[in-house]
Amino acid sequence: MRTQHTRRAVLGAGIALAGTGVLAACSSGKDVDKPVAHPGGMNHDDMTGKPSSPVKSHGEYVSPNGEEVAAVEAKRGSGPVRKFHLTATSARLDLGGGLTVPSWAYGDRLPGKEIRITAGDTLAVTLANHLPTPTTLHWHGLHVRNDMDGVPGLTQPGVKAGAEFAYRFAVRQTGTYWFHPHVGVQQDRGLYAPLIVEDPKEPLSYDKEWVVMLDDWVDGVDGSTPDAVLNELSHGMAAMEGMDHGSSGSDDKPGSGSGPSRVLMGARSELLRGPASDVAYPHYLINGRIPKDPTTFTAKPGDRIRVRIINAGGDTPFRVALGGHRMTITHADGFPVRHTTTDALLLGMGERYDVLVTAGDGVFPLTAVAEGRNMSALALLRTGGGAAPKASVWPKELNGQLVSAPELKADTSVALAAREPDRTIRIKLTGNMRSFDWGFDHRKYDPDWRHPVKAGERVRLEFYNITEMWHPIHLHGHTFALAGSAGPRSVLDRAPGARKDTAVVLPNSSVAVEFDADNPGLWMLHCHNVYHSNANMMTVLGYRR
Repeated sequence: MRTQHTRRAVLGAGIALAGTGVLAACSSGKDVDKPVAHPGGMNHDDMTGKPSSPVKSHGEYVSPNGEEVAAVEAKRGSGPVRKFHLTATSARLDLGGGLTVPSWAYGDRLPGKEIRITAGDTLAVTLANHLPTPTTLHWHGLHVRNDMDGVPGLTQPGVKAGAEFAYRFAVRQTGTYWFHPHVGVQQDRGLYAPLIVEDPKEPLSYDKEWVVMLDDWVDGVDGSTPDAVLNELSHGMAAMEGMDHGSSGSDDKPGSGSGPSRVLMGARSELLRGPASDVAYPHYLINGRIPKDPTTFTAKPGDRIRVRIINAGGDTPFRVALGGHRMTITHADGFPVRHTTTDALLLGMGERYDVLVTAGDGVFPLTAVAEGRNMSALALLRTGGGAAPKASVWPKELNGQLVSAPELKADTSVALAAREPDRTIRIKLTGNMRSFDWGFDHRKYDPDWRHPVKAGERVRLEFYNITEMWHPIHLHGHTFALAGSAGPRSVLDRAPGARKDTAVVLPNSSVAVEFDADNPGLWMLHCHNVYHSNANMMTVLGYRR
């Protein structure tokens, strides 16, 4: 066997997009959740789970292109420069089975062409925007310098139609990542691709590698667009009752035209303790193909295969299993975990898991079921002869053992060291499906409101979900450790939680995470359901000078 390729990804749930507009002034703003000082160095209001009251402040914040950001980037070093060019453009995409749709993509392929580099490289990507509207690139899960994070209105202006933007930053992490826009609901089109950072000292041994991108698809089907879907959902109960709001549109003018209702009713999940999704997607894809015309990965019986699984969907949690095989989880969101074997995984939007499988002899279905729906995506593993399974195949492993992110433990090489938090920030997840008024602490998103942190702090985030729906919460620019439920703090060094950048918060429950504030700037924190984030479920963590 030969040893190859990179690290990190496992199971859990999460994703959403955020923000449009012009670059915000970043030198000052308003403090959210400014804490009351308590003895022992901890900053929090009380232990009731109530968020601190937002208060206005004229304190200085680190600018996305400030000297503090440049200093941290300099410490990352400057390895070999790996150059890439991406063109965001209108395209007709072939989803297989004779189905082609108008959409937006990086070039003419879905997913976009993979970017693969080695840890220590400097990544230089020129984005040419051939779309009719501004766009950006966000490097999901990477600890990039703040002015390269791709959030318009916060870290950079949107890249205007016809313009180009040069992204350049050092990459020290290894693992499974991906990139997509952070403008409106653009990510729910075809604008996404994998980004793999290889480890020059890769500890895993395997024969082949399979990168798998899961997606839910609506764009260009019967006139629908993601912008039209957001428009319909935003009308709340009126949309649910099937009223026509003139949604959908052409591939160049979001929201113009009309199409079928895409509001999903009755999709409930016991795993997620309530509604699973908001959108009635007509198709689910693996690597850009519908189930009746799936992609095929070829290997030999006995091959050890590293499968990198990425949920690039806008609204769908996927339950994934490989028929006839058990999977050993090795990484979650790019970071290694203690190896754990399972039959199936549940991935929320934005989450990534790496698993190892030893290939059997024959043809096997890799099935990704849209949790809460009787619909799925499909790809095939072929190691020998035999007929391919039907598109509707349901491997028994889907009903077998399923390991969730809280059960995973960080590998000792990346476990967050035990330390008392210097600051605790409590955030309520608020809103409901009827009015589609998702948010944090009942607030509309405002890039000038910031939850303040300072460089060098251990920060504890406590999320209290008082809604009836699950939310995958994603933090930009950092990786946190799962720390159990909110409330009295457990000791991290007893059983260090998995390192992740996206955490699933179930309905009427809480989740705590902890991270070290080591990447200065203004960082988005949001639900990775693209429709929830665009309905205001996002906020900003800002580093104070």
